[in-house]
Amino acid sequence: MDLSVVIPIFNERDNIRPLHAEVIGALDDGKRSFEVIYVDDGSSDGSFAELEAVAAADARVRVIKLSRNFGQTAAMAAGISHSTGEDVALLDGDRQNDPADIPQMIAKRAEGYDLVAGWRWQRRDAWLSRKLPSMIANRFIGLSTGVKLHDYGCTLKVLRGDLARSLRLYGEMHRFIPVLVDDLGGRIVEMQVHHRPRTAGESKYGISRTVRVILDLATVKFLSSYATRPIHVFGVVGMVSTFTGLLIVGWMGAVRIYTGNPIGDRPIVLLGILLTIMGLQFVTMGLLGELLVRTYHESQGKPVYRVEKVL
Repeated sequence: MDLSVVIPIFNERDNIRPLHAEVIGALDDGKRSFEVIYVDDGSSDGSFAELEAVAAADARVRVIKLSRNFGQTAAMAAGISHSTGEDVALLDGDRQNDPADIPQMIAKRAEGYDLVAGWRWQRRDAWLSRKLPSMIANRFIGLSTGVKLHDYGCTLKVLRGDLARSLRLYGEMHRFIPVLVDDLGGRIVEMQVHHRPRTAGESKYGISRTVRVILDLATVKFLSSYATRPIHVFGVVGMVSTFTGLLIVGWMGAVRIYTGNPIGDRPIVLLGILLTIMGLQFVTMGLLGELLVRTYHESQGKPVYRVEKVL
């Protein structure tokens, strides 16, 4: 299979048939074999019945029904795991992404890139509630991870199938796919794509998702930088804390010895003891993290690298 198109669906009954017609119209040109994988993420509005009808009419359609609503990332991961294409295209089910952009993105990926990320350069959303928070988030994620893109929130992407199937997605990490690909040494390029206003259904995005994204960003940053060496983050914090605590305790001890002044009722003494104990705990956490990392990789034979090519 040349291409697998993965589309998560959650309560998008009125968008399914028009979206499928657009996908087929964009890809059915005889240049490639393809499959369309719809993932029903626990819809309650009759979306699955629409997907059944689409699948019955088109043999290139596969429908995966999840037992409940697990979230967009989980639905996307389910679709990717069932894909067989050399390329995987990710697409939203709300018809705001334009399937007509997919062939150009496939051509761009064929130039030697591992991931082509969509950039909604003329975004059709409310400025204050959607565009401004997205701009701030994009800048923050770029500064935090070093992978600078204009639009992390755009679902429309095309990436190598084997690379897509090697990714482990959970939480809200579908928006961090470029960071995960970069962490594996993949080549990333951004491409301007069309964005359209929603014409049916209701948006599933809210302010609560912003909080989850920030928490997942911390996870991604840690996994990207310190997943195989946790002692480097916990150990450094622990050593600084321990050194500072011992310095305070030593200084106060010298004050007691050489001046004879009582120090038992001085809060700084308690601070020194607290910093020393916390520092030792951080170092211990780092050592335990090292044991867990080694157990994780060695027991399952998981490599800490990705081979791109062997000549």
